[in-house]
Amino acid sequence: MTRRIRIGIDTGGTFTDVVAFDEDSGELVTTKTPSTPSNPADGFLAGIDKVLGLLGATGADIDAVSHGTTVATNQLLEGKVDRLGFITNTGYEAMLEIARQSVPDGYGNSYFWVKPDRIVPRDLVKGVEGRLDVNGEEVRPFDEDGARAVARWFKAQGIGTLGVCFLHAYANPVHEERMRAILTEEHPDAVVSLSSEVLREYREYERAMTTLVDAAVKPRLSAYVNNIKSRLTGQYSGSDDRVIPIPFYVMKSNGGVLSADEVVHQPITTVLSGPAAGALGAALIAKVAGFDRVLTSDGGGTSTDVSVVIDGEPTLTTEGSVGAFPSKIPMIDVVTVGAGGGSIAWLSPEGTLKVGPQSAGADPGPLCYAKGGTEVTITDAHVFLGRIPPHLLGGEIPLDVDAARDGIEQLASKLGLSPEACATGVLEISAWNQANALRQVTVKRGLDVRDFTLTTFGGSGSLLLCRLMDVLGIPTVLVAPNPGNVSAFGLLTVDVKNDYVRTHVTLADHLDPSAVAGIYDELTAQAAQALAKEGFDPDEHQFVRTADLRYFGQAFEVRVPVAPGELDPAAVADAFHAEHRALYGYDFSGDASQQVEWVNLRVSGIGPIRRPEIQRHPVVEPVAVPAEKGRRPVCFDAAEGYVDTPVLWRPDLAPGTVVDGPAILEEFGSTVPLHPGFTARIDEYLNIIVTRKADQ
Repeated sequence: MTRRIRIGIDTGGTFTDVVAFDEDSGELVTTKTPSTPSNPADGFLAGIDKVLGLLGATGADIDAVSHGTTVATNQLLEGKVDRLGFITNTGYEAMLEIARQSVPDGYGNSYFWVKPDRIVPRDLVKGVEGRLDVNGEEVRPFDEDGARAVARWFKAQGIGTLGVCFLHAYANPVHEERMRAILTEEHPDAVVSLSSEVLREYREYERAMTTLVDAAVKPRLSAYVNNIKSRLTGQYSGSDDRVIPIPFYVMKSNGGVLSADEVVHQPITTVLSGPAAGALGAALIAKVAGFDRVLTSDGGGTSTDVSVVIDGEPTLTTEGSVGAFPSKIPMIDVVTVGAGGGSIAWLSPEGTLKVGPQSAGADPGPLCYAKGGTEVTITDAHVFLGRIPPHLLGGEIPLDVDAARDGIEQLASKLGLSPEACATGVLEISAWNQANALRQVTVKRGLDVRDFTLTTFGGSGSLLLCRLMDVLGIPTVLVAPNPGNVSAFGLLTVDVKNDYVRTHVTLADHLDPSAVAGIYDELTAQAAQALAKEGFDPDEHQFVRTADLRYFGQAFEVRVPVAPGELDPAAVADAFHAEHRALYGYDFSGDASQQVEWVNLRVSGIGPIRRPEIQRHPVVEPVAVPAEKGRRPVCFDAAEGYVDTPVLWRPDLAPGTVVDGPAILEEFGSTVPLHPGFTARIDEYLNIIVTRKADQ
């Protein structure tokens, strides 16, 4: 009898994390396998083989695979953008050069700042005559002969990836659609992205950049996704000459998934694919455990991603960026810092110790991997100090402690420090880097970090939790079971989701509710059509309406919910005033001179899936005293040196178990160093709840 197994796979810089859920039995299995940077599909399929072996299942039992990928993210962060062409209105060819009048960090410590290179150099930007007004009415006709000349020019130059952004195409896409038709005729091999399909809202520069980023990542992401899809079908479709494509979904930045067939047409929606899955998985785990105000910290091999969760939902933004590229698509509000297990410790020209953002990655990796790495990393510091065992993945990957020690000693001699002081210094800098990222998503947005519970996960996410509690004043930290696989688990909790937007700038006093309702109906119809293509019956469709509002004269908007049914502008305005006060500390609800302006209308179409249930394990008294797995010297403080510390195997800890630091809690894919002065308790969902002894 065929089983129904859904698999979530998150490919990270060092490891590929896999979670499988048997929908019939409710069994949940997790594992990890080394990533394969040269061909990520190899690690992907190896992870599937491994988890199927643990379940005693075969490829015929796979019901669906969901994947969190960093292909688009890494391409943008590394600046690996191939030659790209840009087509816009004649007279606006300098749009990318002008950009926005903003300088990062107020020039920092320099008196001069030079704009970075544009995503498309000026010589690869071409204009076409034609013009629409703000309402989408044609002011000047589209110049078809000029468009053909532009298409032929790009073909002659060998530019096969193009972005098209015409003024006011959000109001009427007719000129952009005609440009694509001409490109299809004159340059049929070109990969084309239209702004009216990528981001149908105003602000020309941001819309153009978002469209160009979409075009830039489309070839590589399409090749990657199609390769995996083909190999999935070829390897697991059965042996009786049947070809049964396995449903394959890719995580999107907005907190939903989309089928591989559709995501290749919307590649920009995956730019924060992996971090989004982690935030959603952690949000569900924390909510079940009874925490509704949560900070998530996902520590991997290359970076740490942090986000805010309120009432079980991660916060969303459309003001994000990836590297140097702004991207206005809806995405979970994640801040990334280069503080992962592979982050490199180095000396600045002034002789000070720095950590990250450069990473040794999975290959060659840290010194202790013994794969050719030559620089000290955060993982080497942990190994040297005894905070992680001399192996990874429960012993599958041995670590070379002597190589880590030699590297630490050489770095320490350059700094004039003891090896212990050098290693703890590396970890201290890493902890402050993570703390600053957490402050960005809280303090800088008017939130008190001390009001939140921190949820740490990822292979390296929980290694510095005690120090983060001290630095930030956070009272409680939650560490889920199998924390290294929370992102992969999150992929199994995600609904199919698509977002649609239309700019409709109107003062509230002049708002035509019937016109707004008509736009919402159009967007809802688009969402319903997409959900039908994904295989959802009409009675399963769910729709969420929101609107972006602002006070007249503001340059930013606030998003608020719009209730289904008949539009109630007064209720939407009240929600806007309340949300504005919550975000900025004031509102103008009682000031008739401050008019409210509607800007964008949005609809999210959702196709729900069945989520794995998190099992509850009641406390059984008396709670068994945990047996020690062993003991080893661990250095928690350079001044105090190494302390003989008990090592406990986390799966042996029953609900209700209380462990006082110092202690090391180990499991297959992660480790929690519990410092002196801290206490860990195992709750009914097998989470580790860490508090300070003084707070109890």
